[in-house]
Amino acid sequence: MDGTVLIADDDRTIRTVLTQALTRAGCRVHATSALTTLMRWVTEGIGDLVISDVVMPDGNGLEMLPRISELRPGLPVIVISAQNTIMTAIQAAEAEAYDYLPKPFDLPDLMKRAARALDQKRFAPSTRVDEEVTPEDDLPLVGRSPQMQELYRLVARVMNTDIPVLISGESGSGKSLIARAIHDFGDRRALPFVVADLQELDSSDGPSEILAGVRGGSLLFEEVGDLSTSAQARVVRMLDSLPNNAPRVMATSQTNLEQKLKDGEFRQDLFYRLGGVTISVPPLRKRVEDIPLLTEHFLTRAERDGATLRSMSDSAMTLVRRYNWPGNVRQLENTVRRLALTGGVEEISLDEVEAVLDTQPISEPVIGSNEKDLLSASVHRHLRRYFDLHGGALPPAGLYQRILKEIEQPLIEIALDATAGNQARCADLLGINRNTLRKKITELDIRVTRRRKLM
Repeated sequence: MDGTVLIADDDRTIRTVLTQALTRAGCRVHATSALTTLMRWVTEGIGDLVISDVVMPDGNGLEMLPRISELRPGLPVIVISAQNTIMTAIQAAEAEAYDYLPKPFDLPDLMKRAARALDQKRFAPSTRVDEEVTPEDDLPLVGRSPQMQELYRLVARVMNTDIPVLISGESGSGKSLIARAIHDFGDRRALPFVVADLQELDSSDGPSEILAGVRGGSLLFEEVGDLSTSAQARVVRMLDSLPNNAPRVMATSQTNLEQKLKDGEFRQDLFYRLGGVTISVPPLRKRVEDIPLLTEHFLTRAERDGATLRSMSDSAMTLVRRYNWPGNVRQLENTVRRLALTGGVEEISLDEVEAVLDTQPISEPVIGSNEKDLLSASVHRHLRRYFDLHGGALPPAGLYQRILKEIEQPLIEIALDATAGNQARCADLLGINRNTLRKKITELDIRVTRRRKLM
């Protein structure tokens, strides 16, 4: 790696780490905690790459990007920020940043991006967002999880293109919000955003009326996997007859369209017309670290709508993080709003959360659900939450044996109960030696009660 890198960040540790890593890689580095110093270097023609934080003591790094572009066209800027919302990624893209990374960032990943930035020309500039854009407070697309940050970057890249977008994800994960964000922050935002109505698609004049209403804006087909065969055919004909001022086409699906395609339940020609770029929205259980941010967002919104401002106790938040959330963000929002409206004290207690969650319906995710995979998927989710609850630190050593013990003990207890405490039958059921079973009963301190089994 060769070149001069300018670093602007008010965190001394970050400046030191980046300076050492880039120097070892062969770069010359200038680091500062002030945007004024950064801009002086840029004005003087110093630097082949800029790595800048957003919130600085003397200004906003994003606001400096147009000036940097004016002074030094083609100088790449990598934005790093602890403001982990979709708006930060979009603003970085709109301000013509070369790349965007959330804090805390992965150093090897940043080094790879820096190497590419030093070797490549800057991305072509895009249309800037005007100040009439919907405020981000109305978009619960927040999160510092790696999955959401990658989603933000992908949204920013496709936002001002014409390529069709297929948004996949479980029910309640925010697919329609993503589609709306692509429209509201893209260069078609002044034109209509139209959701295709299934009843209109089924009528003879419906497709033409839909196209007349969208007028070159954005057209969204929701849950295309649920369309009937005849409706799919009409959508294909509709897309084939798009006028010159064709709308931006987007679609959502909570079902696995590729599997439906293999099963002959979804038209191949429609699949390829809709799937220019696929954006996968992660389920809430796979981004547990975002739950506190979302909870705070929904509590603030509830207060804005007239509810009492409340906050989660630590024990309540722990339970919220451990819950599976089969209904994803929509279910979390409804739960938090209920807690905001029904409580009389400022802090939401563990008992309140337990009472609300006990009334929630139990369901399995639609995408990728397979009866054979339910146990392993549940274990995977449990272990992922266990790691996430340590906040980036590793769990105590000896994890393998602890996890095996946690699975082994209830398995033996339930098998003993099923066989009425008959150890010979239990050992046969489990497929292990009776002496091994006795040893496990002693090691795990399992109480065995012999009884007559009522069949």
